Amino acid sequence: MGQRGALGGVAGLLRGGGAGGTAVCLLAWSFHLSASFSSALTAAREAAGSQHYPQGALYIVATPIGNLADVSLRALHVLAIAETVACEDTRHTQTLLRAYGIDKSPSQWLAVHQHNEAEAAQKVVERLAAGQRVAYASDAGTPAVSDPGARLAAAVRDAGFRVVPLPGASSVTAALSVAGASGDDGAFVFAGFLPSKATERDRAVQVLGAEPRAQVLLEAPHRIEALAASLAALGERRITVGRELTKQFEEVATLPCAQFAAWLAADAQRTRGEFALVLHAAPQAAQGDGGLRVLTLLLQELPLKTAVKLAAEITGEPRNDLYDAALRIKQS
Repeated sequence: MGQRGALGGVAGLLRGGGAGGTAVCLLAWSFHLSASFSSALTAAREAAGSQHYPQGALYIVATPIGNLADVSLRALHVLAIAETVACEDTRHTQTLLRAYGIDKSPSQWLAVHQHNEAEAAQKVVERLAAGQRVAYASDAGTPAVSDPGARLAAAVRDAGFRVVPLPGASSVTAALSVAGASGDDGAFVFAGFLPSKATERDRAVQVLGAEPRAQVLLEAPHRIEALAASLAALGERRITVGRELTKQFEEVATLPCAQFAAWLAADAQRTRGEFALVLHAAPQAAQGDGGLRVLTLLLQELPLKTAVKLAAEITGEPRNDLYDAALRIKQS
C-alpha cells in the first residue's frame, strides 16, 4: 500500500470522533485491530524505515496525550523495532502498542518510573551494552517534561550511549500553540506544577506575576480550584486554560486570572480532566504607562485596529499586547 493510502487509515481514527484518551478507549481499540492500524505500520515503515536507527541507543518516544491518532510514524516504527520498551506504566504503553498491532514478549518490557528511575536506568544501560535498541515512553506526552525520563537520559548519556529524541505530542506546546500568549520574541517559561501547599503556591504565584514572559503551568483536576484561587492575585493578567487537550471534551478558554475561579464554578464539568495553562506575557503597557497613554489617545479618534497599529509603531511595544490592552479599554 502507498504511503498516502496508509495515512488514510490513520485519518479514519480521527473521523471516528471521540478518540479520547482514557484507558477504556485504548483497550477497546486494542481488541479491534483493523486495516487502519496495519496501514499505519506500513506507513511508518515507508516514511521512517529509510533512516538509520542504531543499536545500543536509547530512543525517547513522545506518545499521545489523549488522541490515539496523534502518535507519530517514527514513534510507531521505533516501538516496533526496539528490542526493549521501557515505560512509566507497562500496562498503559502495552495497550497503545496493541492498538497498532505491535506485540512484545514479557521479557521485552521494563518499568521505569519516578520511584525506580535511578535503579532502572542501570538495567537500561545493561541492555544497551548488549546491543539492544531501547525505546522509552512515559504514560502520555514527551518524557522528562513533568514526567520521568530526565534521570534515565542523563544516566544513559553518562554511560557513553546515544540518546535519540523522537518528538511528538506535548501538552506544553499544544497549549502554547492556541494561547497566542507569548510576546513577539516567542519566549516562554515552563513552570510545570506549582506547590500543593497553599502558602508555597501563593509565593510561587507572586514569582509568576513578576515574570514578564509567558509561562506554562500544568495541573491535576483535584487541585485546579485551589490553583485558580491563588492565581486570582494576578488580577487582569490573562490566562489561557486548556482542559482535556486533544480529547473528546477538549475546552480552551482565555480570561483574566481574576475570573478563573468563577469560570470553573460555572460548569461542574470544568473541574474534570487534566489542565495545561498559559499565563500570558505581561503587557508592555503594564511596565510603564507611556504605551497605554498613547493607545488611549489614539482609540479616541481611530478604529481599534488602526489605533493598535499606530501605537505599536510609535512605542515599539508588541502589537499583540497593545491589542489586548485596547480590548480592555473598550470594554471598560
